[in-house]
Amino acid sequence: MAAKRGLMQFERRHEKLLPLHLFLWRVARWTTLAAVVVLGSLTVGICGYHYLGHLRWIDSLVNASMILGGMGPVDPITSTSGKIFASAYALYSGLALIAVVGILLAPVLHRLLHAFHIAKD
Repeated sequence: MAAKRGLMQFERRHEKLLPLHLFLWRVARWTTLAAVVVLGSLTVGICGYHYLGHLRWIDSLVNASMILGGMGPVDPITSTSGKIFASAYALYSGLALIAVVGILLAPVLHRLLHAFHIAKD
């Protein structure tokens, strides 16, 4: 029944708990989505730091990774366009980090809450 609603949908309250092997596939799909968000965000950060911040590719990777991971910048940015990009990327990265954690936890928390609803009924 859940497969008819879409690939990333969860079962509804009145439906049975998903078998373990299907739940693991669900976790794999949501983890893939989280990885796509992280890789896409990292790509934007690397390109932005390289082209707008005038950093070498490897330095751009380090800065984008550190910002996306919530740690902070490594290399100083001297250009105005680079500073504007770094500011926008830092704000975006904070939200992206929260979103990725939510994406990763969604199937596990849903299963836990769904099991409580089944036990209650």
